[in-house]
Amino acid sequence: MNHTLKVGVLGGGSWGTTVAALVARNASTHLWARDPETVLEINAQHTNERYLPGAKIPVKVIATNDIEAAVAPMDVIVMGVPSQNFRAVLEEVKQYIRPWVPVISLTKGLELTTGMRMTEIINAVLPGHPAGVLTGPNLAREIMSGYAAASVIAMTDQIIMKEVQKVFHCGLFRVYTNHDVIGCEVGGVLKNIIAIAAGMGDGQGAGENTRSAVITRGLAEITRLGVAMGGEAQTFAGLTGMGDLVATCTSPQSRNRSVGFELGQGRSIEEITNKMFMVAEGVKSAPAVIELADRYGVEMPIAREVYEVLRGESNANTAFRGLLRADIGAESEPG
Repeated sequence: MNHTLKVGVLGGGSWGTTVAALVARNASTHLWARDPETVLEINAQHTNERYLPGAKIPVKVIATNDIEAAVAPMDVIVMGVPSQNFRAVLEEVKQYIRPWVPVISLTKGLELTTGMRMTEIINAVLPGHPAGVLTGPNLAREIMSGYAAASVIAMTDQIIMKEVQKVFHCGLFRVYTNHDVIGCEVGGVLKNIIAIAAGMGDGQGAGENTRSAVITRGLAEITRLGVAMGGEAQTFAGLTGMGDLVATCTSPQSRNRSVGFELGQGRSIEEITNKMFMVAEGVKSAPAVIELADRYGVEMPIAREVYEVLRGESNANTAFRGLLRADIGAESEPG
């Protein structure tokens, strides 16, 4: 059935382009990007050198900067745009989308002004459209190079979820299902903050032991807040929790870890972000994460240290000294 489906992927960055390349194996695929040069390059050269240097995009992927063409005929819409532009693009989508078409988010962030997850924004802007999230430890360049990877599709409607699973699952890219939308989405958001912390340690020359401690204690923070928000504890031990956290905290390809590394080298967040052309979602989402932690009464010492560094109220060296001086107790306790 999926060979007859039409899928619109919105967002011409590294992950949006990669997902379009994957989906093209199973369905007719249109990729929407605002930049006319990106559209021309994908259609003429089958590359997207700015975001995926050296990668070849399947000829079946048709790029367009006409959002109506990318939405109106489609059976599934996939949103691969940054969190702070997500709502605005959905408002454009709203003009053209057919009734009941599922909308799947690829975005691992929170809307800064509301603290909303992307599926919450989908439900608010497009009520009646099944909302879901595709998330997991997925580094775009590795997937485009043909390395094996696993991801998770999470939706509340189990029947639609299993059909959407077939759209994404292909070859060495394995896609599992999970009904815990909140847990899957929260894990993808919060791991970015912990990755900045891990990068700060790496930038200061901290060892493997330190990084392992940051990852493990970071997972405890993610789980506490995720469960408080309505997620299921076991979700955070899976691909969208521990799996995504490890990949993001350890890979040089991780934008959030790279931001942390630069902070650890003594650079300011303004210097770092000014030279980046791709979004590090952890930088954008940190204030919303801390607001959620305060709202739910959850202690998140690592996330809070990262937030203070990003605000310029602390620096990477001071942040790590603060974490090392923190009171200790049982492993199951915050801190």
